[in-house]
Amino acid sequence: MPDLLPEETLRQLVDLLVRLVEAAGAAVIFVGAAIAFVRFVLVAVRRHDDGFIAVRLFLGRFLALGLEFQLASDVLRTAIAPSFTQIGQLAAIAAIRTALNFFLNREIEREGRTMDDARGRRSPGAPDGHGSPDAPGGRVPPGAGNG
Repeated sequence: MPDLLPEETLRQLVDLLVRLVEAAGAAVIFVGAAIAFVRFVLVAVRRHDDGFIAVRLFLGRFLALGLEFQLASDVLRTAIAPSFTQIGQLAAIAAIRTALNFFLNREIEREGRTMDDARGRRSPGAPDGHGSPDAPGGRVPPGAGNG
């Protein structure tokens, strides 16, 4: 039975796809870092301490997404007849990137809760200072009262 696509052609196609996915991951990280830098400068000029946490969260989300793209490219790289060495390298890289992503996501969640708590403490109209748990971000919507 003839091959639909010769293995060498398939390897070249997958190599191109790997490069595109890697470039997408790098672009996501770069764009996130550039925007985060601009936001950082604005926060520094305004001297708004809570803004630094928001900038870290913003950048962390881009880093997490970029890492996902990079992991996808690694998986693609070993999609065609991988050797045991390639599988071992993929396992090591995947473990490292997955661990980085896990801890980054945990940090994002923790910082997000910190931001939500800080917003809740500043919410007007909340007798305990924590805002309404039903409101987005733990805040009491304008005009929402007990009346």
